[in-house]
Amino acid sequence: MTVSKLIFALWIVFYAYWAISAIGVKKPVRGKPWIESVCLRILLVIIALALFRVLHVHVHVPVRSSNSVADGIGACLCVAGLAFAVWARRHLGRNWGMPMSLKQGHELITTGPYRRLRHPIYTGILLAILGSCIVGGRVWLVVFVVVGAFLIYSARTEERLMMQAFPREYPEYKKKTKALIPLVW
Repeated sequence: MTVSKLIFALWIVFYAYWAISAIGVKKPVRGKPWIESVCLRILLVIIALALFRVLHVHVHVPVRSSNSVADGIGACLCVAGLAFAVWARRHLGRNWGMPMSLKQGHELITTGPYRRLRHPIYTGILLAILGSCIVGGRVWLVVFVVVGAFLIYSARTEERLMMQAFPREYPEYKKKTKALIPLVW
């Protein structure tokens, strides 16, 4: 199995886990209407397709020669990122939901990966995409840019929701943590 196929398989397993683990979460009470979330995702796909066209990216054409060291680093970053996102997701438990939403009986989670980062799932996903980018080249770079922009938007929106839901606790929590990148932001 090539490293590219391994990366693809990792993402398939990750998405399958994500879909299955969504069963039984708390009901949403607040957040973006589902139609708005769907429209935002469609817009992201359109932007990604436009970037593919502008950059003349051809999915079936290799964009770099294979390099076993780079491929190994990329695969390790992808595995680490996906594992980190799954750990954060499991730590949220039933509080997990679609980006930019609050749940009934929502709790402020500040332990585990949330002890240092406010959005560790996003951090893990971005790290996994970065690893995929090292292995797959420009195609994944476009994905990184588009998904990164969406996750930054989601994080900022969620911050506002959390400030409203936890007006005393969240400002203190923000002082002690970073949003996405440990020790930086």
